[in-house]
Amino acid sequence: MVRLKGRLAMRPVLAASGLALALSLGACQDAGFSAAGSARAREPIPQKTVALMATKNMSPRDPILIRAFKKESEMEVWKRGADGQYALLKTFPICRWSGQLGPKVREGDRQAPEGFYPITMGQMNPNSSYYLSFDTGYPNAFDRANGRTGSYLMVHGTCSSAGCFAMTDEAISEIYAIAREAFAGGQRAFQFQSYPFRMTAQNLAKFRNDPHIGFWKNLKEGSDYFEALHEEPRVGVCGTRYVFGGQDAAAGACNPKVDPVVVAKREKDEVEVAELVAKGTAATRLVYQDGGQHPFFRDSSPSTQLFAEQAQPRPNMGVISRPEALAAAPEEIVIEPKAKPVLLAKNDPKHDKTKPGTKPTALAFAAPASNPAPIPTREAAAAAAAAPASPAAPITVASADGDLSGYRKLLGNLFGGAPAAPPVAPAALPAADTTPVAAISPAVPLPKKVTARLHPTPAAHHEATTAKVDGLNPAPAKKAETKPAEGKPSEAKPAAKAGEAAKPGEGKTPETGKRTEGANRNRVAASQPAN
Repeated sequence: MVRLKGRLAMRPVLAASGLALALSLGACQDAGFSAAGSARAREPIPQKTVALMATKNMSPRDPILIRAFKKESEMEVWKRGADGQYALLKTFPICRWSGQLGPKVREGDRQAPEGFYPITMGQMNPNSSYYLSFDTGYPNAFDRANGRTGSYLMVHGTCSSAGCFAMTDEAISEIYAIAREAFAGGQRAFQFQSYPFRMTAQNLAKFRNDPHIGFWKNLKEGSDYFEALHEEPRVGVCGTRYVFGGQDAAAGACNPKVDPVVVAKREKDEVEVAELVAKGTAATRLVYQDGGQHPFFRDSSPSTQLFAEQAQPRPNMGVISRPEALAAAPEEIVIEPKAKPVLLAKNDPKHDKTKPGTKPTALAFAAPASNPAPIPTREAAAAAAAAPASPAAPITVASADGDLSGYRKLLGNLFGGAPAAPPVAPAALPAADTTPVAAISPAVPLPKKVTARLHPTPAAHHEATTAKVDGLNPAPAKKAETKPAEGKPSEAKPAAKAGEAAKPGEGKTPETGKRTEGANRNRVAASQPAN
């Protein structure tokens, strides 16, 4: 019984210790969430701000929406007017935010969150250690789906941040009062949108190679919806992405209907980004020592007045976190693309037939370095060889390596024999053979009758000496006679050495090699078997 009483007595102490530990691990280490009000939390909206609302056809109890931008260190308060659309009420300078541009990923990384967060009355803290505050609600459903951790990320007073947005006491007092009146008017929750920067074409072109660009483009979808329609986007989560739209997005649709006005804005921004990149906008990344601060708090004579009722004396900033980090400006680093375009070939101006001023195309880079003479087809070569009316024309024989039909077509009519049988080939040959003619070793000489028909008269022999075969210039060969083989001629493998007889293949009879007799440059290559 004594032990049981001791355990029961220890439970309140353990609970208090657990709460203290949780608060100490929080990003801004804010004090508890008491429901009791305080004098600060009951401060009215400044009269100048109320008058500003009247000029914009707003009332203090109309719904609100808040947007924060890290890079610009600004926080906007929007109010919904009588027409149902939101309009900008005021812009406040952010006194301090910590970390880098990009989302919060894990506990202790000092990152201020980025995303879309609903703020209810229960998240408002009237007894904050940082004057007044409200909890952003991080992590939301999107953050949890992406495995992100952290807690107690606030928008509060003073000028100290460890993952929060610090606004100074005066600024958070006014923001708190505006939100309190909106809740009193019946708004159940207001939307807090947190961005790394303003989603302009200039920023998107500049940060296009940042590791977070995919996530930021997803945030831009929600920003486009709000800026195009001036309506609060309904936010859903599909997998690990935000989805934005109307009621269908709120109902969980992964592909909600997109308003044509929103589509037009997105397309316009994409065109502007492409134009900026084409003009040479460098892809960069900003690296901070530890977050930033609006220039209003550093410049002696600020050029802009963000507060409608801003006085010349600056508001009390309290204790500033890591002032040495604020003293150093962020470093801008150029990020090169992962893969650079490579020029495969240079366009040779000597052989460039394009007109001056014409832009090169992809085919221009594939043009050959030289402009060789066209190589005729086998049919064209055979037709030229078989025509006796033009003996003075040069004979050009394409390579017939692996195909006997080329030489059979060329020499078959000269012998007056029957048409040669079609060659055995593994595949159909292309229309034009671009293989250069290679030097071929001497083969068995032709019979005397064939030699006599090839050289009927000295005049014809003299004209034939002008014929040239590309790639062939062998030494003069001695005359030799060989008796023709009996039986029908068939394909045979070439001899291993000059002067040796060809050996028959399987199921084939040897074929006598053919060779012309004449001047040094006047020889037709012996046929080779198909592969």
